[in-house]
Parts: sequence; structure tokens; C-alpha cells
Amino acid sequence: MRRQFALFAVLALAASAPRVLAAQDSSAAKQDRKEVRQDRRELRGDRKDIRHDTRDIRQDRRDVRQDLKRGDTTDARRDARDLRQDRRGRHHDVRDARRDRRDVRQDRKDIHQDQKKDSTP
Repeated sequence: MRRQFALFAVLALAASAPRVLAAQDSSAAKQDRKEVRQDRRELRGDRKDIRHDTRDIRQDRRDVRQDLKRGDTTDARRDARDLRQDRRGRHHDVRDARRDRRDVRQDRKDIHQDQKKDSTP
């Protein structure tokens, strides 16, 4: 009786092992797809921030020119400081967007390799 039970347990384990492994593979693929969505969302936000900062930079340049034209150096200095901050912010957003694009590319590559690996016998 014990041998039969042990044999049954081994057969049940052998039969369920591929399902468990396949479930782990599908959860990994699901996680990769989730990472791609998250990276794309972050990339859209970075692009939006870049557009906003670019608009602010244009406006600050205009303000500095007008202030200097009127001879108002205090306002020109303040606008120039704001211009530097906006440029710094845009620089960081561009760097973040570049990093997010790289992450999306890598995650897509991982998904493709996983699919390729799963399709090969």
C-alpha cells in the first residue's frame, strides 16, 4: 500500500510540474509586460514635463530680454535665475526620458527572448 501511495505521489508531482513551471513563466512574462507599461507611462510624463519646461524657458527668455530692454536689472536677474532652474529641470527630464526609453527597449527585448525561448522545443 505504501509503495502504491509513493508511486501515486511521484506520478502526481511529475504531472503537475510542467504546469507549475509554465505558471511561473507566465507570471514572469506578465511582470515584464507590466514593467513596459509602467516605463511607457513614465516616459509620457517625462515628455510632458519637457514640453512644459521648454515653454517656460521660452517665456523666461522673453522676460529677461524685456527686463533688460526696460533697464530693470532686478527682475532680469530673477528671471535669469528662473531660466537656469527651468533649464536644469529640462535637462533632468531629458535624462529621465532617455533612461525610460532604454528600459522600455530592454523590457521588450526580454519579452521577445522569453517568447522565443518558450516557442523552441
